[in-house]
Amino acid sequence: MGPKSERVYRTIREWIATGKYSPGSKLPSERALSEELEIGRTALRQVLAKLVTEGVVEVHGRSSYRVPDRSVTIEAPADVEPWQIHGERTLYDNRWVTLSLVDVEPPGVERFEHHVVKLHHVAIAAVVDDRDRVLMMWRYRFVPDAFGWELPGGIVDPGEEPLQTAFREVEEETGWRPSALEHLVTYQPMVGMVDSPHEIFIGRGAKLVGEPTDLEEAGHIAWVPLSDIPGLMARGELMGSGTLVALLHLLGSRRAGTSPTSAA
Repeated sequence: MGPKSERVYRTIREWIATGKYSPGSKLPSERALSEELEIGRTALRQVLAKLVTEGVVEVHGRSSYRVPDRSVTIEAPADVEPWQIHGERTLYDNRWVTLSLVDVEPPGVERFEHHVVKLHHVAIAAVVDDRDRVLMMWRYRFVPDAFGWELPGGIVDPGEEPLQTAFREVEEETGWRPSALEHLVTYQPMVGMVDSPHEIFIGRGAKLVGEPTDLEEAGHIAWVPLSDIPGLMARGELMGSGTLVALLHLLGSRRAGTSPTSAA
């Protein structure tokens, strides 16, 4: 940052440290800050993005910022008990899906049998180019009987690391080889009944190395502008929770002015 940006950076930090803006309070609008601190909006946003990265301020709505309220705790409570698992029996099992009945006992509740569906471990990748476009596929899915945009991804093979899967699936399904990928998050898409860990990876840059080799999975391949994603989401044209998780992260990073891979 230049001298003016450094001055503004120190000023906002001092305002917060001295209590001018207390925890939980909103900062003035970008326009008001720009005028008061005599700095352009672009330079101001760079300063605010740095403060967001450092945790000094947080994004609150569109182009709005506030001081984090440290009194709000996210520590796990120590007095909540887990369910007791007394046993499990398999009802159906094949190479794709296992259906089980698990004998469970929640605290203070009579024990009962709970259906659990076990699916595969999955890796999904969002690759962005230098024009803020994300590599996607327009595909038909017969289960919902619908077309939509998806990110490349697939099942983690036995003995394979999820990162390897992400690289492999992008290349097989699109013909593009990512320059680099970083892990963003691992989550369960339907945690109450389905066991299927989803690994999300984010990366910038890719090289076209050939045609897709996974013809069953490949569809129409395109670099979709991130600015178009909210519209696709509103029209219900984004398919799968992994696609939504990754794209929401990219949009959030873009709005905060940080790199899409900075939180990975």
